[in-house]
Amino acid sequence: MYRFLLTRRWVGLHLLVLALIPAFFFLGTWQWGRFEERSASSARITANLAAAPVPIERLDRPGAAVPEKDRYRLVTVTGRYDTAHEFVVRRRTLNTRVGFHVVTPLVTPQGAVLVNRGWVPAGATADAHPQVPAPPPGEVTVTGRLRPGETRENTGIRNRSGLPTGQILLIDTPALAKGLPYEVFGGFVELTAQTPAAADAPELLPPPDVGGGGGLNLAYAVQWWLFIGIAVGGWVLLIRREARDLRAERESQEVTVRAAR
Repeated sequence: MYRFLLTRRWVGLHLLVLALIPAFFFLGTWQWGRFEERSASSARITANLAAAPVPIERLDRPGAAVPEKDRYRLVTVTGRYDTAHEFVVRRRTLNTRVGFHVVTPLVTPQGAVLVNRGWVPAGATADAHPQVPAPPPGEVTVTGRLRPGETRENTGIRNRSGLPTGQILLIDTPALAKGLPYEVFGGFVELTAQTPAAADAPELLPPPDVGGGGGLNLAYAVQWWLFIGIAVGGWVLLIRREARDLRAERESQEVTVRAAR
């Protein structure tokens, strides 16, 4: 009855199912890994945002790189803004509005910290320099979220040359430090508060959206693993249906033969 399983058509189906099982298992395992990675990242960022601010010198220094574990950690830094070396970062959005981020060096005795003071709307044209409110004069204490320098790898933004003076696409701290007259800390700070406050200032950036901690990846992992059961279950159902049809055909032939006699 089951000799049909050795026909070419059925052998091809067996091989297809045998190929799908490890493929679905691998895809589910990969999505599970992404779920664990994103859940850990979400938990770490949430903890960093909730932690009390610490002096930036505890986590960063000139020429260093901000570790992943310290991303979005709240820090404080005291110094004087240097607007002569201020940058504006092109193609940055806030609530779907396109504009610029304003990055101003805050000079301290240990070196300068690049401070992202917030968002301003774009000018009349793409290349026009935006109107940027001045920071407070004199000594300022800044509180903000510590960020690693931006690269194409961690932002997806491709850098390019030939931009108008003072405009950049990435807050690439090592690259920007080469054009500044002082040492620069490895990361930059996303401003959340400062003392004294400015009378007029760029719009502060919202905290990062930590999302569902990889919940979508978990759903995908379960989905791929369910596909294994569907593939195996479908294969079994097809075999049983084929056997049932062959049995019915044989019984019909036997009835016909008996009737002919």
